[in-house]
Order: sequence, then C-alpha cells, then structure tokens
Amino acid sequence: MKYDLGHEPKTFGDWAYIAVAKHYNKFLFHENGVLEDKDPEELHQMRVGMRRLRSTIYGFSAALNLPENAQEKQVGKIAKALGKLRDLDVLEDSLKNQYYPHLSKSEKKQLKHGLSSLSKQRKQVFKKVRNTLHSENYLTLKQAFHDWLNNPSYHDISQVSIQTILADLLLPEVSQLMLHPGWVFGVNFEEGVVNFTESLSQQKVESLLNKQGLILHDLRKSAKRTRYNMELFTQFYGEVYDAYLKDIKAIQSILGDIQDSFVLVEFLDQIFDDNILNEMPTLTKILQDNRYDKWQKWEKLQQKFLNYKTRKDFHITILQPSVIQSEDSQENSKKVIEVTPSTNSSSNS
Repeated sequence: MKYDLGHEPKTFGDWAYIAVAKHYNKFLFHENGVLEDKDPEELHQMRVGMRRLRSTIYGFSAALNLPENAQEKQVGKIAKALGKLRDLDVLEDSLKNQYYPHLSKSEKKQLKHGLSSLSKQRKQVFKKVRNTLHSENYLTLKQAFHDWLNNPSYHDISQVSIQTILADLLLPEVSQLMLHPGWVFGVNFEEGVVNFTESLSQQKVESLLNKQGLILHDLRKSAKRTRYNMELFTQFYGEVYDAYLKDIKAIQSILGDIQDSFVLVEFLDQIFDDNILNEMPTLTKILQDNRYDKWQKWEKLQQKFLNYKTRKDFHITILQPSVIQSEDSQENSKKVIEVTPSTNSSSNS
C-alpha cells in the first residue's frame, strides 16, 4: 500500500503525515514476521514502529486530527502487549549469550533451569500476542490509520511552515527531558552547585540503584521519546544537533542496560527458592560489575548535561534550524512511502 503526500513537504502538517505514514508502515511490515515467530528481530522492529508511532502522535498532536481508534492510547495498548514478549526475548538472549558462557558448571546447570522456565513463559505470552494481532481492536486500529492516511485531517495550525514551528515542537520535549529528576540521582549539592568531586563506589551505586533505580528507568523512557522526535528532523540541523542526538541515544542505551540487569535478577528470583546471591554468586558478581561499568559511563553524561553551557547550547541549536534543505533531503522527503517485502531489518530501538 502506498501513502503519497503528493508534494514536497513544507508545513507542520506535511511532516506529521510523513512521520505517521513511516511508522505505521514499519509496524505493518513486520506483522507477518511476528506471527510466524521465527526471528525475534521481527518482533523488535514491529514494537519499535509502534512506539515511534505513539511518540509521533504525541509530538505532532497539535497538527493531527486523528480518528478515535487511531489515538496514542490505542497504539500504546498494542505496543504494551508486544513489549512483554520482547522483554522475554531480550532476557533469553542475554542469559544465553552474555552470561551463560562465563559461569561455573554448577551455575550453568542452574541457569538451564531458568531458561527452561523462560521458554514455557514465552509460549504463553506469544499466544496472547497472536490473539492481540488477530483481535478486533487491532484490526480497527489499522483500518483507522489506513483511512486517515488516504484522507488526512488536520488542525488549523498544521498549515504553518515547519521551519517556523520546529523549535516550538522540539523544545518542550527537550525541556521536559532536562527537567527530569533522574539527572540529579546520586548527586550532592553545595549551596546550589553540583558537586562532582569523586566517583561513587560500587557498593554505594548498588545501594542507590536498589532503593531508587526506577527513577533512572523513567529517565530512559523520557530520553527515548526525545530521541524519536529529534530523529524526525535531522535534515533540518547540522553536526551539533547530531552530536546531541548521539548523546541522547547513549543515555537511553546505558540506562536501558542497567534496567535490563535488574529485570534479569527479578526473573531469576521468581524461579529459585533461595536468593540469587546464594544460588549464583558468579552471575551476581558479573551483573554488579556490568552495572557499575554502565554507571561510570552514565556519570560522564550526567555531568555533561548538568552543565549550564551544555544545556544552553542544546537549546540554541534547536532554535536555529536550517531554512533550506539539501537536495538529497528534499528528494528523500518526496519519496512515496510504501510497504514492500524485505529480507533484512537493521536493529533499532
């Protein structure tokens, strides 16, 4: 199915259309692969498409006049169902490939028991995903987006040029990210000034993460949403913007790795009668070392984005989009958006 804007994108509404079509097509493209359940990458990419579509609806809400069945909430319900299965796939991959080879013989035996339990759980969750993708709610959602893309409807502000409104579109998202309380997690202040005199010890980091680690997980979600919206407009900015986008991606990745580590421990604790610390000390030590390594990488980004100049330059960069796109960007933006078969999908989260 082709969804053609029909002209070179210039307005807020034009770019909203392109973003909706792109991410709608992405999750449709991987739907059959998810139902076949042969390659976990299919599920990953479909979930990414739905999460990006959800972010697009949120970010372009001022322009989009979407039908009731094509709202952010409806997309989120489907994405949540896919997310539960994806979390199990990530867990299985990390247990098999990242941790299992480094364990002792006794701990490998324990982990095999965990993997067996994980496999049974995954089969149950996949059945729910399959039912979801055959449900009336999902079919209605797809039809609603298809109808809108063939006959789009917008609010009046959609007619404003994208250059005029771009900073207003991005700055609220960036400001929300910069105001997240996760930035000051584990930080000391002296008379309102951030104190970065020394790095926290591994023991202190473990204590902080065990007590309040969810705040960093929430910061990761905010970074992901900001990244998705920033990526829609890279053609309007230059190298400085790209560098900030790279940092946001790194924040998302590092904090995601820390969260995944705790999810793994939680899963294993549900399986074993005793605490994982007693059952699998080698695995526990590996997980703690990995978390501390990620924490040290996070500290560098934390310090960077608690700096006044960094934040000021970030905002100034967004306030100065290019008025003229390159010829390549213009050509790419005019291309028809189409769902076609493909043999490969690059990983994207």
